[in-house]
Amino acid sequence: MSDPKTTPQQPALSKKAIFFRRLTSSLVLWTVVLTSLFSGMPTLSNTVFLLIILVLAVTGLSEFYGMVEQRGLVCFKMSGLIGGFLLMLGTFLNLTGKLGTSGSPARVNDFETSFLILFVLGLCLRQFFAKSSTTGILAISTTLFGLMYVPYLLNFIQKINYFPHVEGQFYLLYFILITKFSDMGAYAVGSLIGKHKMIPRISPGKTWEGFFGAVIVSTGASLGFTALFGGHLAGMTYLHAAILGVVLSVCAVVGDLIESIFKREAGIKDSGQFFPGIGGILDLLDSLLFNAPIMYLYLRHILTR
Repeated sequence: MSDPKTTPQQPALSKKAIFFRRLTSSLVLWTVVLTSLFSGMPTLSNTVFLLIILVLAVTGLSEFYGMVEQRGLVCFKMSGLIGGFLLMLGTFLNLTGKLGTSGSPARVNDFETSFLILFVLGLCLRQFFAKSSTTGILAISTTLFGLMYVPYLLNFIQKINYFPHVEGQFYLLYFILITKFSDMGAYAVGSLIGKHKMIPRISPGKTWEGFFGAVIVSTGASLGFTALFGGHLAGMTYLHAAILGVVLSVCAVVGDLIESIFKREAGIKDSGQFFPGIGGILDLLDSLLFNAPIMYLYLRHILTR
């Protein structure tokens, strides 16, 4: 007879189930964001967008600091979380003109630069009151890297959405869809014909076939989106669409691999348990984090120069 106190373990989710749950969660999340952005009501759009971007930034940063602690390293977690919150909020207020600023890219960049300088200074002052005087460099480094990896990179999503003189919400929609099509292409092709491992010591499931599948599907989606909504994408041509399809798909794979490095070093499978059985916020954001600044810089310096 079985022990009545023993709770039967839930069967582990298959790779396919995990992928589709993560994809569904991601699509639902960004559908809420984009629906609010296209609602035609600025107050609603800005409020929903700000709330979601703050939750993503703070939760994702908390997961990163959790991996740092899981690895046995030290960080100033609370200082980092407060800093990440203020960075995201300050950028939003600058972009939307709430501080009396024009919201121009140069002015927002100046704010971020000033904030990072003060943040580093604050971390150094924080070390004055730390219990240990032998871990200052490590704690400051891990705390600062977390801020740069999650909130700072995620901030470029705000800068895309509020980019002046263009329909930023269409570029945000474009950027998210192309990145997620890269994820889908990598999974679909890798599952069907994937045989040659990319970097098995980091991510055993990723194959070169899946990588090229990501590039092809993402580029096709980019061209298709441009054909349908090119009139809303200032400066976009089919050549730019092809270039961005390739670049964003490659960087999406790289972003996924980078998070895999952190998780392997921490000895965990998922960055968190925000979505039970699926993973954490970082597991949904990893492919977007490095793509956001690339999309922003391409928009600023090539499409609208």
